[in-house]
Amino acid sequence: MAEGTSLPPTVININVQFNGRKIPISINSESIVKDLKSLLQPITNVLPRGQKLICKGKVLTDSMTLKALQVTNGSKVMLVAARGLHQGEGPIINDTKRIETTDPVTVYKPMTSRTAQWKITGVIALSECNLKVVPEEIWDCGLHTRVLDVSKNFIQEVPAKFGSLKCLNKLFLDANDISDERISWEGLSNLKSLTILSLNKNHLTTLPSTLGTLTSLKELHISSNKLTSIPDQLGLLKELQILTLNANRRKNCFHEKCQHSTRISSVPSSIGDCCCLVEINLSSNLLVELPETFGNLVNLKVLHLSNNGLTSLPSTLFKMCTQLSTVNLHRTEITNDILRQIDGWEAFDERRRLKHKKQLDFCVGSSGVFDEGADDDYRP
Repeated sequence: MAEGTSLPPTVININVQFNGRKIPISINSESIVKDLKSLLQPITNVLPRGQKLICKGKVLTDSMTLKALQVTNGSKVMLVAARGLHQGEGPIINDTKRIETTDPVTVYKPMTSRTAQWKITGVIALSECNLKVVPEEIWDCGLHTRVLDVSKNFIQEVPAKFGSLKCLNKLFLDANDISDERISWEGLSNLKSLTILSLNKNHLTTLPSTLGTLTSLKELHISSNKLTSIPDQLGLLKELQILTLNANRRKNCFHEKCQHSTRISSVPSSIGDCCCLVEINLSSNLLVELPETFGNLVNLKVLHLSNNGLTSLPSTLFKMCTQLSTVNLHRTEITNDILRQIDGWEAFDERRRLKHKKQLDFCVGSSGVFDEGADDDYRP
């Protein structure tokens, strides 16, 4: 803003010091600190939760107003960024300017467009933006995009254009309105560098065979959908480490026949080919048995199976999966009497005890009675 120009009574000019540079900000004095952090995010690439703002030797509290904290016109505020809590490769600052505006909250805008920012950082963060469609400007970022988060919106369609983001590593589409008819798996199958795919809380009923083409996947999250089956091609995901397919059912549907038609009732034996799996969550489905190939998952550490109709476990699970230390079997038909009869139970029981002891040593978890495994739990 040009010198001599009068400001609205509630607007103050402050200078934020960061990385050896000064960032001029104009903001309403009644704004809370959290608002200031939101303004600084696109300029510095530091996420709000990674920002510590200090003025006159005091750390500014998110919920308090600048006026209450005695941040006045001309105040100097220091920004300290927590390591790892930034977008892209690290904090950045672009050339900026002040512009004239009647907005009483802020008269500060970066010169760089958000598309340019996305290209610089490789990160597109649009969670909780009330989006109904994926913004067209995303496709302009093309090979620059490594992370795309459009979760918690109202998006219904995943178009084939996603295939143009060929360098995409992480894709978050959670909590939208995506259905089978509106998702282009052909487009997604072009994302050969994708390591994380998250589609939790949508309306998917099937997973296609093309899922098996995403051979770089390390994490696959498709919980709280309406899936009825898992394709055999899951076994082609040799790099997969975390698989969450829990709670696949129609909400507010209690009829027995309807439940059986809307939950996962079996797991393909090909899952045994996913040799890198470390954690699996299949809770709250309609599983009655698991394939013996679970014994091939020698790197498996955590297995969640609660709220299923299971009456037994694969005979080689405890013997072959020598890193397994957590098995959640609550609300299944499996008791500890059944578990003790499985070959390798003693070694597994020792591992879970050691894990629990480490948790207590580091004050992690509850201080109550150890409660893991079957409903009729074996107490140490």
